[in-house]
Amino acid sequence: MVTLLFTAAALVAFLDKAGNDLMVEARSAEAARLRPDAYSALEVTLAVLEDFRQADGNALRSPAEGWGDPLTWAGWTPSDPNRTLDVSFQDESARIPLIHADQTTLINLFESAGYGQIGQSDAQRLADAILGWMQPTYTPVSAFQPDYEQSVLPYDPPGRAMRSFSELAAIDIVRDTFFDANGRPNNLWWQFCSDFSIFNFRGVNINGANPDVLAAVGLFDERQQQDIASYLAGTSNFSTLGRRWFLSAADLQTVTGPAGNLRAFVFTIRTLRITITVHDGKSLYKLSAVVAPQGGATTVQTTATDVKKAASNSASGETTATTTTNTASAISTTPTAAQTANAASANLQFPFTILEIRENDEILTPPPAPPQSPDDTSSLSPSPSPAVSAPAVHS
Repeated sequence: MVTLLFTAAALVAFLDKAGNDLMVEARSAEAARLRPDAYSALEVTLAVLEDFRQADGNALRSPAEGWGDPLTWAGWTPSDPNRTLDVSFQDESARIPLIHADQTTLINLFESAGYGQIGQSDAQRLADAILGWMQPTYTPVSAFQPDYEQSVLPYDPPGRAMRSFSELAAIDIVRDTFFDANGRPNNLWWQFCSDFSIFNFRGVNINGANPDVLAAVGLFDERQQQDIASYLAGTSNFSTLGRRWFLSAADLQTVTGPAGNLRAFVFTIRTLRITITVHDGKSLYKLSAVVAPQGGATTVQTTATDVKKAASNSASGETTATTTTNTASAISTTPTAAQTANAASANLQFPFTILEIRENDEILTPPPAPPQSPDDTSSLSPSPSPAVSAPAVHS
């Protein structure tokens, strides 16, 4: 009887593991089957974007220019007639580049309507916490004093720009505001991700900016925000411009009036997120790529700073120097394999730089919003990117 019980338990455990293994293999096989169409559609989409970019002054501004449905425009069809593909765009450069965000912008954003009941003092503390995490020499304006050394696992702030929104979970005060009791991102976290970008570029493209960004960067009031949204949607009375995107600060002033920081924006896309979804019956495959045109955004290239060592060296007047010695024998005129590959890549003259690619489970999607009564205004309803890079906090 004992032997029979052990055999039954082992068999159940084996079947459970085998079932999981089969599910993993099935998903891998499904992805391998649908992936070629997704990457083919991505190449076609980039080709269409380049056509529009060259035809309109070497710049992209908004899908309203006509490139919102690139596969139909190009006449492309998937390899299997039973499959359908959806292509969607999100202008990453319509968000605030976090690497260049300053104290005033952060405080203005946290006091905007999208962040609910955050008051001025809490907004200042949040701004101090985030900037203190990224900048080793930052001086806070509030009484915020983090003490990361008292954590269960002591650590120091990196003193460099964030590379993932998952870092918010490690920042004092911020983690209590942007995460729930179980450590999962709440609505404020998703709102923050929809307002900021972790890529490096200058200026915010107003042709895709949301109300929070318009308030924080442009200092626009609600009426101006509504006028901008109506104009971009093609439902406003400002038909004299003849289009649904802005070309200059003069265009913007026609809609908003002179009030606000009109010159805080740019009018072209610096980086664009392309999401391609392949449908084949009940099978689904998603591909997300962030691309930048020539001269556009780049990835954040920064190194963590030892804050304590830097402060100690500064106090003692020490400096650190790196010396490189070249000798004649070390110089070679024969190109390496890497140099040859780089030269071949440069000769391709590909019009876009791919900053990020994610597939399926790597693409984060916000949880469905709970049903609300018509009078419930306590919770936020953001529309964040479905590809926010924060897998560490969504596990």
